Amino acid sequence: MTGLPTLTITDGPTRIAHVRLDRPDKLNSLTLEILDELVSITHRIRKDRTIRAVVLSGEGRSFSAGLDFGTVMKTPGAMALSFLSRPWRGTNQFQEACWGFRRLPVPVIAAVHGHCFGGGLQLALAADWRFTTSDAQWSIMEAKWGLIPDMSGMQAFKQQLPADVLKKLTMTGEVFDGHAAVEYGLASEVSEKPVEAAEALAALIATRSPDSVAYAKKLVDETWTSGARVTFLRERLRQFRLLTEKNTRIAQKAAAEKVAPVFRKRSVR
Repeated sequence: MTGLPTLTITDGPTRIAHVRLDRPDKLNSLTLEILDELVSITHRIRKDRTIRAVVLSGEGRSFSAGLDFGTVMKTPGAMALSFLSRPWRGTNQFQEACWGFRRLPVPVIAAVHGHCFGGGLQLALAADWRFTTSDAQWSIMEAKWGLIPDMSGMQAFKQQLPADVLKKLTMTGEVFDGHAAVEYGLASEVSEKPVEAAEALAALIATRSPDSVAYAKKLVDETWTSGARVTFLRERLRQFRLLTEKNTRIAQKAAAEKVAPVFRKRSVR
C-alpha cells in the first residue's frame, strides 16, 4: 500500500534508523494501515541490535495532522479490532503505534514541522527528544472532535506538563507554535532544520556505549514516578549489569586513550 511509513537504516558503524511518515498529500494523517506499519517497524528496530538511534519525521509539509477519521470510520469493524487491548502488552493498536517507540532500547528523536496535531502529537511524544520548527503548529486536537487523547498520549503528556496546563490544552484544543511547544515542555528545542538537528544528536549519542544509552533511557522511564528507594534499587541493578559488559570496557579504554571507540552490538535488549 502506498503512503505507508518507511524505514531506512544508514550504513556504517553508527547505524541510525530513519522512520518517515510518507503520506504527504494527506499531511501524513494516520490510517489503520499506517498504525499497523508503525508497530511493525518498532518490532524490526528492536530486533536489530546494531541500530543506535531512531529519527522520526514526516515527508512533505507536515509531521502529522493526526488520525484520518474519514478513512478510519469507513471500516468500523477494523477500527473496533484495533481498539481492543492486547493483554500481553497492555495497549491497543492505536496506543502501541506510539508507545512502541517508547519501548525501544535506543533513543528516538522526532523532527517536527508543519502540523503536529492529535495522534501526530502523541506520536511525537513517544520520542525521547523533539526538535520543532518555530512555525510548526501543535495541538491536542481531539477536543475539536469531541474526543480525548487515547493513543498513549495521556501517559506521555503527564510526564511533560503540569496538570492544569494539560487540562487546558486537552479541553480547548488550542493551536500553538513551536516556541510555545518548547515553553510548555512538549518540544525539546526549536530548530529550523529539525531533521538535521535530530541526525546530529543521534550521531553524538552513537559515540557512547549502546548499553549505557539503553539503560539510561530505561532507568529514566521506569523510575519517573517511583520513590527514592525503588529508584536507588534500579540504579544499583543497572549499574552492576553495566560494569560487567564488554561495551563498558571499550568505552573506558577509549576515554583513557582519547580515541574513537568501536562498540560491539548492543547487549541490553
